[in-house]
Amino acid sequence: MPVITIDLWAVSPETKAELIEKLTKTASEITKLPPPAFFVYVREYPTDAIGVVGIPLSQQVQNAGTPPR
Repeated sequence: MPVITIDLWAVSPETKAELIEKLTKTASEITKLPPPAFFVYVREYPTDAIGVVGIPLSQQVQNAGTPPR
């Protein structure tokens, strides 16, 4: 049972679905294991709980709810 975990700021349900689909597909192609073998966990954190270069992410973006692009 391979597990893929991604930690990031809050994203839309559509973005989560796309991450799960594409991470599973890519890992399956690389490992030659069937897609049903994979578990994908998406863990979301508020931007004030993420630090980059010693500064909370919420202080680095114009709109604290929007991640950098």
